[in-house]
Amino acid sequence: MPHHSSKSLRPLDPHANTTGRSAGWGKTPWQIDFHPAPRRLPRRVDFAIIGGGFTGLAAAAWLRRIAPRRSVAVFEAGSIGAGSSGRTGGIALGETAAGDLPGLGDVLAGYAKILRTLKVNCELSLGGAYELARRAGLAESPISWADSGNLRVAKEIPGGSVNPGKVVSGLARAAQRLGARIFEHVRVEDIAHGESVRLLARGAEVLARGALVATNALSLELSGLAGRAQPKFTLAVATEPLTARQLAAVGLASRKPFYTVDLPYLWGRLMASNRVIFGSGLVHLKDWMELETLDIAKGELAELLASLIRRARGLHPALRHVNFSHRWGGPMLIGEDWTPVFARHPGSERVLVLGAYSGHGVALSVFLGCWAAEALLGWRDVPPWSAAPGDRKIG
Repeated sequence: MPHHSSKSLRPLDPHANTTGRSAGWGKTPWQIDFHPAPRRLPRRVDFAIIGGGFTGLAAAAWLRRIAPRRSVAVFEAGSIGAGSSGRTGGIALGETAAGDLPGLGDVLAGYAKILRTLKVNCELSLGGAYELARRAGLAESPISWADSGNLRVAKEIPGGSVNPGKVVSGLARAAQRLGARIFEHVRVEDIAHGESVRLLARGAEVLARGALVATNALSLELSGLAGRAQPKFTLAVATEPLTARQLAAVGLASRKPFYTVDLPYLWGRLMASNRVIFGSGLVHLKDWMELETLDIAKGELAELLASLIRRARGLHPALRHVNFSHRWGGPMLIGEDWTPVFARHPGSERVLVLGAYSGHGVALSVFLGCWAAEALLGWRDVPPWSAAPGDRKIG
């Protein structure tokens, strides 16, 4: 990979080099209210974080907290949280999509502790979650819905929910408060590996001692995950606020999120505003760059959202005439055997790659982001379950 020479830098234009990828992804029922002021790119930094979502922001904040003498910069190609993190449904689950992995630890307890430590106020509720099934459910199941059979609670598991917009905003504020520099609309176009990590961004070069690539379903060539993990696009809708009587009738008065363990898949949760989110479906992509042009108001995606709304209204008579205020979609990345990727880049031991949470990223991304911060400092190793035995590198 060629060495890119440094160029003179000027203050960043906050509207330059933006990506239109999220323009057609619809509107979520929450907002991200943090945006850093434009500033000059640094010529050197101790640690570069590529990706301004849950993972990258948590890693940046944690690095500055535990190693305040080390400089940290976050580079986000679009707006903070514009990718998966700001467009998730906000259901927090423990473990991974592949189950509990060796040495993983208690994800939910760690997640809650990290948010408290970083003073992130995000409507966190960890009162449990429902697994729904179309076979015989619990004798006292609070949910009984008509959905390709009788959909009932089969099991209650650890879990809960958050406001994704407040998590992104809170992590970004924590990172900035602790001294990390955050850059929006700065796409890292290339990484050159050597004694220092050399990032090419906006035609200029930034040198770093170490880096974390946390772009998840976006920029798979940059992370080295092209061909190893599959990008998908998932869809969700939110109702207008429901009354207490409606919530009691449909079995959501406990405010526990839910997801099915059999097909057809359905997941959802109740928001603080009493809106109910329903999500379902995966749009399969041949290449992550197709995300740039997806539009939920057109074609297959519009039909899938209309079908999801009809399905939600048909679950229970109390939902039959409910209105839907928000429709949106977001990217996700599915790793091999549903196992997250947490490994060293094939080009350099100084670069970590973290992502492919396969729909379990709300809590896991922050939990592992802080682990990655400690790994960048050499205080902790990457886990053994992300790559083939004896080879912790990806590729």
